[in-house]
Amino acid sequence: MKIERAEVIVTSPDRNFVTLKLTTDDGLTGLGDATLNGRELSVASYLSDHVVPLLINRDAHRIEDTWQFLYRSAYWRRGPVTMAAIAAVDVALWDIKAKAAGLPLYQLLGGASRNGILAYGHASGPTTEALFDSIRSHQEQGYRAIRVQTGVPGLKAIYGVAANQTAAGNKGKRYDYEPAQRSGLPTEEDWDTRAYLRHLPTVFEAVRNEFGPELPLLHDGHHRMTPIQAAKLGKALEPYDLFWLEDCTPAENQEALRLVRQHTTTPLAIGEIFNTVWDYQTLIREQLIDYVRSAVTHTGGITQLKKILEFAAQYQIKSGIHGPTDISPVGMAAALHLDLAIHNFGIQEYMKHGEKTNATFKQSFTFDDGYLHPGEQPGIGVELDVDEAGKYPYQMAYLPFNRLADGTVHDW
Repeated sequence: MKIERAEVIVTSPDRNFVTLKLTTDDGLTGLGDATLNGRELSVASYLSDHVVPLLINRDAHRIEDTWQFLYRSAYWRRGPVTMAAIAAVDVALWDIKAKAAGLPLYQLLGGASRNGILAYGHASGPTTEALFDSIRSHQEQGYRAIRVQTGVPGLKAIYGVAANQTAAGNKGKRYDYEPAQRSGLPTEEDWDTRAYLRHLPTVFEAVRNEFGPELPLLHDGHHRMTPIQAAKLGKALEPYDLFWLEDCTPAENQEALRLVRQHTTTPLAIGEIFNTVWDYQTLIREQLIDYVRSAVTHTGGITQLKKILEFAAQYQIKSGIHGPTDISPVGMAAALHLDLAIHNFGIQEYMKHGEKTNATFKQSFTFDDGYLHPGEQPGIGVELDVDEAGKYPYQMAYLPFNRLADGTVHDW
């Protein structure tokens, strides 16, 4: 079964997406997500200019061989652009293979290890009262686990808080729905770590008092703390029994997590900006984290992420696959098939896409009573409406950035 055609499709229904569509000589099609938030055109060019010419006439069944060829033959390995491009090819080939077998993809990955996939949603608010309203709204939608992000007194605009609508292109939209704002330049936000460290434990105390001890609560530090600051926060949050503290410090320096681990028993999740197993090697081997946060889309696809999670399983580390709205329905579906099949599943991030996106990407996966399921449609269960996609051309969009009070650029 040969690859006859490869198309790179850029569309922007509710936000920008990059999709690879492969077609075989017997008419089967497969989709892969290559979206890299704020840098989408880089991956689209990498695919169109450098990868597509290598795919024509390749055997679509040789997934592992194609993965190794694309990774090793370029010589310049790793990095988000390369790995997102490889991921798109990998997922599209798995989609084709499963369709050829007449089975949903998870059956080719070993079959289901559970009945459903526990998902968490994003609740936020500039004030505690607004946060409570958001938590209740998510519970009404069926979420059984909830990420909590909050405003900090004295700061005007920070990551993950729905009330932040600082750019004209974001007016009237929930910030936590799409932080990449459609504008010519990135939006500037402000940050004060000491104020954040003082305020956040009081928020979790209030949430626990209001919603009780059973609700799984998560929080994203979003890379903004030093290791000792992260250790301090993790220790301060211990009384509130977090499901995890995510990205407490930039993890390029993997050894820094040793310091955090020494000071807190709060579970740690890391990896949404990681791209290969090499980013995790120390973290997994020394058991410095509890959850792997990588996305199928940014980590070389199902082939690579499954290997990383199998490595993590040796150390009782579980999955927490990245799944915000900059992961397209194609990338989300691929994640769900992997979630359903692996033994060391932990939880799945899930932010619902908008109506235009759902009309562009026809999906078989479901969300019911707090659990996701990829469905029983052969392949990954997503089909792209090319005509609908053509209605929404690419629009320039950037993620925000942070400055401290003295003007220093800080991690966002």
